[in-house]
Amino acid sequence: MARPLVAHIDLSALAANLACARRQASGARVFAVVKADAYGHGLMRVLPALADADGLALIELDAAARLRERGERRPILLLEGFFEESELETLATQSLASVVHCAEQVAMLERATLSHPLDVYLKINTGMNRLGIAPLQARAFAERLMQSRNVASLTLMTHFARADDAEGIAMPLARFESACEGLTLPRTLANSAAIVRHGAAGGEVVRPGIMLYGATPLADRSARELGLSPVMTLRSKLIGVQTLEAGASVGYGATFTATRTTRIGIVACGYADGYPRHAPNGTPVLVSGQRTPMAGRVSMDMITVDVSSLPDATVGSDVVLWGQGLPVDEVANAADTVGYELLCAVAPRVPFAVHAHGSG
Repeated sequence: MARPLVAHIDLSALAANLACARRQASGARVFAVVKADAYGHGLMRVLPALADADGLALIELDAAARLRERGERRPILLLEGFFEESELETLATQSLASVVHCAEQVAMLERATLSHPLDVYLKINTGMNRLGIAPLQARAFAERLMQSRNVASLTLMTHFARADDAEGIAMPLARFESACEGLTLPRTLANSAAIVRHGAAGGEVVRPGIMLYGATPLADRSARELGLSPVMTLRSKLIGVQTLEAGASVGYGATFTATRTTRIGIVACGYADGYPRHAPNGTPVLVSGQRTPMAGRVSMDMITVDVSSLPDATVGSDVVLWGQGLPVDEVANAADTVGYELLCAVAPRVPFAVHAHGSG
């Protein structure tokens, strides 16, 4: 029999989360962010659930090309743009839109000879300080791009660093407005956190990412509170049960030592499957629908959990690592990381099962 670990994908939940994002986007067009293989869910696997999106946004040129080969005709935006001038003709022939975030990209675009002009998104740095044109240079670069024969349309763009916390977007939005003064061009501003907290400030196009997959973009509100449902449920089973007497330990490094007689369930899932190795004792796991704490160090292929309070737990009992009944954000918080990382880190050896209605 196959190892019992399976990542179940609920397409109906993804479609519902997209509808939730649209309701909060104040009439903006919605570009679904599907970078990193749709946040680990499998881009081609989840594409049918994103049929109502107005466009798609990602990082990877090869994935964008595969979408076109499959007949995808909606706008596709490359969020980091192109990396070499030689890529530009591929963007042109595949009708891919591109972010432009630095002087070097502007120069490459101006020099190129292309079969078709591109839809360009000029990214302005308003405080994230990763990618983006300095606000004082934005107008000059916008004018250059509007004059370029290789630009079919121009949209102004930024990415908020703190849309998810109390600092909000007031200061970066003011920087953006000042940088773009007098430029009557469409805008795209809001990621998931900004859509949820500041939907009216999103511009003509919004870019939901993590919220589509049913995880929260906010530290102070759960996905459920935001009306979002988990798309991925990582399920396994108990493959063994051990009884520890007081003073006995389990796993590498003896990081869990029993203080009383303790029943330990062994789960078929480990760090080679993408479960965080640094998850500590107490990280929640569902066994037969009941929460129980992890006990012992995560190993390559297994984790161990305390099932002392679950007398019916035995070999074959169902386990949920995250998803339905156990938000990925809770597991991530326990492991001092974010849900994004856990979803993206599911390993290639984990099989996926797709469900159109519910994750089975």
